[in-house]
Formats: sequence, structure tokens, C-alpha cells
Amino acid sequence: MMDKFTEEISHFIGFFHISVENARAREAYNEFAFTKADVDLEKLPVHTSDFAAPFDLLGFEPGFGYRAPAPDHWYVLTRPVHSQSVSDTRTVGHHIDGRVLPDIPNYGFDTPIDSVHYLYPTPEIQAPGSVVNHFHQAISLSDDDYFSVGGHGLAFNPEPIDDAAVLEGFEEAAALSPLGDLARPGSSTEMIGVIQTVIDQLEDVPADSDAVQIHISATSIDGIYVNGEIVEEAPNIDDYHSFAKDESDGDDNAEDVSEGEESAEGESTNTWTKDDGTVAIAVSVEVHTGGNTLINNVVLQNFWTGATITIVAEDHVEVNAIVQINALWDTDAITSAVSDWTHDAATNEMFNIATFDHLDISDGSGGGASGSDDYPAFWAVTEIHGDLMIVNWLEQIIFMSDDDVGILSSSGVTTSVVAGDNFGVNHASVFELGFSYDLIIIGGSIFDANIIHQMNVLFDNDFVGATADFQTSGEGSVSSSGNLLWNQARIGTIGDADRFDSLSQDQLGTLASFANGEGSISPELLSDEAFAGLQGLRVLYISGDLINLQYIRQTNILGDSDQIALAMDAIAPNLDADWTIETGSNALLNNATIIDLDSVGKTYVGGEQYSQETLFQAELISGQPDFGNPDPDALVNEAVLFLDDSMLAPDDHSTASDASCMPSDYDGHTGDGVNSMIGH
Repeated sequence: MMDKFTEEISHFIGFFHISVENARAREAYNEFAFTKADVDLEKLPVHTSDFAAPFDLLGFEPGFGYRAPAPDHWYVLTRPVHSQSVSDTRTVGHHIDGRVLPDIPNYGFDTPIDSVHYLYPTPEIQAPGSVVNHFHQAISLSDDDYFSVGGHGLAFNPEPIDDAAVLEGFEEAAALSPLGDLARPGSSTEMIGVIQTVIDQLEDVPADSDAVQIHISATSIDGIYVNGEIVEEAPNIDDYHSFAKDESDGDDNAEDVSEGEESAEGESTNTWTKDDGTVAIAVSVEVHTGGNTLINNVVLQNFWTGATITIVAEDHVEVNAIVQINALWDTDAITSAVSDWTHDAATNEMFNIATFDHLDISDGSGGGASGSDDYPAFWAVTEIHGDLMIVNWLEQIIFMSDDDVGILSSSGVTTSVVAGDNFGVNHASVFELGFSYDLIIIGGSIFDANIIHQMNVLFDNDFVGATADFQTSGEGSVSSSGNLLWNQARIGTIGDADRFDSLSQDQLGTLASFANGEGSISPELLSDEAFAGLQGLRVLYISGDLINLQYIRQTNILGDSDQIALAMDAIAPNLDADWTIETGSNALLNNATIIDLDSVGKTYVGGEQYSQETLFQAELISGQPDFGNPDPDALVNEAVLFLDDSMLAPDDHSTASDASCMPSDYDGHTGDGVNSMIGH
């Protein structure tokens, strides 16, 4: 062991040696640097580029015209081949083994014009692939709150409302729909089966009733229908519901009492200073247990494939259907203790809005768009062996439970309770832009279906009762309705109004040629007026079926049955408080749009042509549960338990305890009375 001084000297010497070694290292490095050999690097030559601008920029020339060169893929001359001339006025080409053999004039060859032709390479045409999208969007939320506000000293313990009643209501509403639960298809055979099932179910739509309004057309439906009535203009959602939050919510009472006084930061407060210098508080009780918003939104635009002329060897099946159902259960029991309060007169509103649009893009001239007498001499074919499927299957569902239980009293302060105000959104936007052709040849059938199914189910059976001593002299308002159920759907199809016709013998011959693998087009088909002015044709051949299925199903289910008890403060009851109770004001919104390209010209069908459009709109308003004019005050007192057992002592004659006890002459029902009245 070293003493203190020896240890310090040792440390000093150690640091000194380190400094010496560092100095020696630097000296050695400098010596090494002086003795190192210089390396000569070869300098690279610098290349300079000559820059010149031999052209002068001219000023603006408004009359300058430019025309893009015409595509040359139809006119690439290679070698002469032999074919047969068809007409003296125009030429017809044939598609054989991937080559286009056209008839063209003789350009100096010795061989006669009717036996000399030239081979032109076929332009590359991309074939459309099948599109199958399955979307499933689901939201599930349980917001069943229990709250106790104020110095009432009580506990309100009714049995909570379960979801069984809401699910039973959903099943009752779903039974109104003509369409059952459709299984999601996974193959072309299943997709055709779904379309056929929809057709069969829509043909067996139940008869009209007071709650159901049905419009069926075997051919087409045009116009806007609102709750079964045709109108000129559809309602605007902005006129019935605002998506913007009101920043002043909850401060109305404070602003009224404080007469617009603001704090130092410029914000409204719930206090103000009286003339004597004391601070006053805006005494109020405000509770919101509703205000939920459920939104399902879909925009689907399908322009995957279309043609000026479509030839179908077998059947053409088309179905467009909109099914809309609104179901509401809104039976409330409100205590007579608030009979002098303002009752919000806002009623429930239910809208079923359906629009069918048929966009006719024909010019009505009856001839070719170009007005030219020239017809196509060449064509290029792309083939699909099997079926072409264009399927979008979208399902959206929101299930929300907001069954709140609360007991309220005023304790001389500003009280605000928000137990609802939930927001759920499902949104999907699909835009499919594919390929266009001049001619589509289908060896099988066309199955075309656009289906929208919408349903809103709302349970808003509210219960507001009061203890025996509850009273107030302040202003009060209660609102238990004001719900909005909104279904809006639109199906827009693009196609000529009268586009169907039967196949001619020449078209049958063309179908047979493609089925045999020859791929020749009859001269009569090439001379169709729709092809006038075209130099060549883009042709799509589908050996199987064309399946176009667009299906949207939207469902909103909300349980908002609230149980509220009003009581007095046990220590310092305040009669001047202002009360605001809102248990409704829910919004269930479904919006769906399908824009589908059917055809941009004529469709020739070899088999049967079936078309069906159906509109089904239904409203279900149920009076269940039937409260049977109960006394909500008695039911509240039955479910109230005292937290402090000393309040039950015989010598305790306080107003709060006596008034809160169950009346001696009340013969309460066995079990829980509140649940027996509104729990089913």
C-alpha cells in the first residue's frame, strides 16, 4: 500500500510518461513523413465540348399547324401472298395463324389485282384478365356505460340490456328482404348460380303491405324513388344531417347564464363575478347518451371491357336490383316529473332513396360515326380460352351497442356527461378501367348483375325515471328521438336503350369460324355501319361465358336503449339547475353507387335475352316493447339501492332518504322491473 503522496506522484509520473510517448509518436511520424517517396500522378487531359446553337428561336406563330402521323402498324408491307378478292369497292382481310391477309390494289406487280395481296403483321392487342375482388369491412363496438353524477348517495342498478333484443330485431327486419344470405362465390359456376338465385328470389317477392312498398319491372326502371314515390330530385343528406362537430356543444347553458362573459384567454366560462364580488357558477346538468353515427359508403365504377358490337352465341341474362330496409324500435318511457320541461319535437326520419340511370351513348344518326364509306380491311384478334369474370363482392357491416345506465343529480356545479357520440365508417372506392374493342365475340353466354342490398336497424327504447323527491325549478329539455335512418343507392348502366337483336346467318357463320379456330369474319359483319370509317378492327374472342357480377351489401345495427334516473342531491339540493337530456339523435347511413359498362353499341344474341330490374323498399316501425303506460318513477325507486346503510336508520328523517325509499304501498314485481319492461 502506498501513502497518499506516493500515490499522487505515481499518477503524475504515469501521465507524464503518456505525454512523452505521444510526443515521441508525433516525432516519429514526422520523420517518416519526410522520408516517404513522392508519387507522380498522371494528369488526365481536359476535353472541352464545342457548343453551338445554329437555330434561332422564332416568335409565336398562331397559325402553325401540326398533325400527328397516322399509326403504321396496319400498313407494314412485307411480302406478297395469295388470297381471294371479295369486292371491287373495298377489301376484306382474314385472320389466319396470327396473320392478317388483306385485299389491296395492285401497285405495279405483274400479277392481276385479284390474286396478289400482301401480308401485314398483326398489331399487339392485350387481352383483359378476369377481375375478382372480395371486400369485407366490419366494425363492432360496445360502449355500454354506467355513470353516477352528483351527491345523491344512491346507486341505480337495473339489469343491463343485452344484445339479444337487437339481434332479434335484425332477424325480423331481414325477413322482409326478398334476398337471403348469398354465399360468396368462388368459381364461375357458383357466380352464375348466385345470379340465378337472385332472379328466382326476386320473382317471388312477397305481396305489398303497410310496411313494404315494391316496384318491379321486367325490363327497366328509370328515375328516382323516395320511400316508394317517384320524384324529380333526390333529397340531400346535408339538409338532414351535419357531419361537422358543433364546437359550442355543452356550453350553451353556460353562455346563457354568464351572458357572454369570457375568461382572460378569451374562452367562454361557466363562472362570472356578481356585483358583490362573489363568484357565481352556472348550475346545470347535461347528458348525451345518443348521437351515434354509423356510415357505410361504396362507390364502384366498372369499365373493364366493352365493344361497339357484341355477338353472343347463347343467352344474355341481365338483372339490376336495389333492396332497401329501414327498421326502427323507438318506444320511450319518460317520467312525469319532467312534464313541464321542453320536449324536443324532432321526429324520427327514414329515407329509402333509389336511382336507376340508363345512359344511352348512341348519337341517333343510325350510321357510322365518321360518315365514311370506307370499312375495315384488317382485324387483329386476342383470345380468352374459358370464362371472363368481372366480379366485385363488397360487404360492409357495423354493429354498435350503446346501452347506457346512469343516475344524475345537481350538486350546484356545471355537469356534462357524454356517453355516446360514437362514429364508425366503412368506405370503399373501386374504379376499374380496362380495355375497349371494336368487336367482342362470346362463344357462351353473358351474365350481368348489379345488386345493392341496404339495411338499417335501430333500437332506441329509452327509459327516464326519477326518485320520489326529484324536483327542479330551472329550465329543462328532454329529447329521446330525432334519429335518422338513410338508405341511398344508385345503379347506372351504360348502354344503348335498344341495343339487343338476334343473330344473322353471317354472324352465326363468324361464331362458327372462331369456334373452329379459323377466326374469319364475314364480309357482311365487316360492312356494319358501326365500323364505317375504321381501317382495322380490334377483336376479343371469349370461348366461354362473360360473367359481370357487382354485389354490395350494407348493414347498420345499433342498440341505443338508455336507462336514466334523476335524483336530488342528498346534502344541498339545487332546484335552480338547468337540465338537458338527450338520448336519441342517432344517424344510420348507407350509400352505394354502381356505374357499370354494359355495351357501347349493339348486342346480338343467339339464345334468349332476359332482363329484370327490381326495386324493393320497406319500412318497419315497431311498438315493441309495449311498456303499457308504466310508472317509470316507481321502477326507478325499485332499482335504487342505498350506498350508506346509516341512511336507513329509523331516526333518520332526512328529506333525501325518506323520498328515496320505495313507497310502502308499492307492490313491486319480482325480479328486476326495469329489465322486464325494456330488456327484451
